[in-house]
Amino acid sequence: MEKKRQKENQTNIVSFIPTGDYYYKKSIQAMNSGQMNKAYKYLQRAVDLSPDDPMILLQLAIIELEGQRFEEAYDLLRRAYQIDKDNPEIIFYMAEVSGCIGIIHDAKRFAEQYLQIEPEGAYADEAAEILEFVDFEQDDFEELEGSAEDLYRQEQARRCMEKGDFPEAIKMLEDLIEDTPDFWSAYNNLALAYFYVGEAEQAKALLNTVLRENKGNLHALCNLTVIAYYEKNEEDLKDLLEVLVKIQPYLWEHRYKLGATLALVGQYDVAFKWLRSMQKRGYVGDAGFYFWLSHAAYFSGHEEISKSTWEQLLELDPDKEGFEPWRQEENTYSLDALEHDRDYIVDKLESDYTSERIFGLFLLSCTAHKQEIIAHPKWVDVEQFNAYEKLFLAYALGHQFDMKNKVEASFIRAVSVPEILLEQYGKLTTLIAPMFQMWFVLCEQALMNNYRFTNPAAIAGANDYLFRSSRMLKVTKKEIAQQYGVSVSTLSKYIEEILKFLPDTHN
Repeated sequence: MEKKRQKENQTNIVSFIPTGDYYYKKSIQAMNSGQMNKAYKYLQRAVDLSPDDPMILLQLAIIELEGQRFEEAYDLLRRAYQIDKDNPEIIFYMAEVSGCIGIIHDAKRFAEQYLQIEPEGAYADEAAEILEFVDFEQDDFEELEGSAEDLYRQEQARRCMEKGDFPEAIKMLEDLIEDTPDFWSAYNNLALAYFYVGEAEQAKALLNTVLRENKGNLHALCNLTVIAYYEKNEEDLKDLLEVLVKIQPYLWEHRYKLGATLALVGQYDVAFKWLRSMQKRGYVGDAGFYFWLSHAAYFSGHEEISKSTWEQLLELDPDKEGFEPWRQEENTYSLDALEHDRDYIVDKLESDYTSERIFGLFLLSCTAHKQEIIAHPKWVDVEQFNAYEKLFLAYALGHQFDMKNKVEASFIRAVSVPEILLEQYGKLTTLIAPMFQMWFVLCEQALMNNYRFTNPAAIAGANDYLFRSSRMLKVTKKEIAQQYGVSVSTLSKYIEEILKFLPDTHN
């Protein structure tokens, strides 16, 4: 009898395993009620469960497209099109997304195909607009080399580079070049990938190959210029700049590349000419475009244009606040200020000693060369940083620390010490640089011992006193205490406290 009941219960059990269609319907319900975030999550789940359903792929692609995530939309639509090449809606959106990512010939081809299938269809007007736009702007677009498949593979490699996965990008680009030996943009991207992993000679060899086989390739010339600038190869840089400043590019892509390169290496007048010409003609750029235009404008004497352009940049990338070109000029001291000596800072960052590297990261926070140093692929290698170096890098980049967190609060008090010292002396010179070096040796040991740095002003004074005393300079505790606004007894207390963190003081 018991077995009979169990059997009856089993037949009444309904097994519920959510399918892609289930989540697709949930997403439609969410969209109808205006819950777009939920709809997006449901569609992502639907694609995971039904990766070969073209309509689910299409719907997620449309949301990605509306969010201006064009590469993600292109991936999804490409998959949907491979599954169902006759679906008019998929064909139309292939035209739309191809135009968004710059594959103009595909935008035209798919728009024409859609109108052939459905001349009176729901998207007929939009498809006609795409064709009209392509015809009107045809001369402003460079017809991209390579097939759609080649461009897709290159885009995948570019995304790997953005994620920092350079070995994978190198493999993908090498395979692409093997299949398409005259795909020059792939060579240029491969050269950049090699440069980012420290293989500068291999990068230069590839770029020179491009220039031999595809004479005058602007991207190769610009990439060689950037490498020469970072390597401080003044002779090569001079020769390359003599060529670049004579180039008269018409295509927007070339103007952008040339303008950004010239702005990076300090040729602001010519950089402004090309970037501003794009803006005047209605070019809507990415964050990088506005960053370099603002810098080129400011340092070539167009301050108002620079500031209005910077406002456009902050709308796209609020994290760039603090990198304004006029702040660089405001913070520039005299020529002997080591915080504005790029080579001095780079030497610190590349040191074998943690104390030197955190010193370099502190200087990064206040140098006029911050953006240039951060942009270099080797000078700031986050993957190799220890916990303390990551804290100093976050500080240099303007991270907002949580003062309720004991570790972060202690760190902020620690970094306040060199800030106070720099304020006292006005600038970092060769005469006082050893005092800062001493502090960062001490600071490293103190951080390792979970020291709380409770009175930064007194600690700064203690560090100053110990440094001057070690140099046999005439100084009294009373003078230092007055200078840093603390009592003599407080100064003495912190001298004793920090002495134990100096190397060999226990021997």
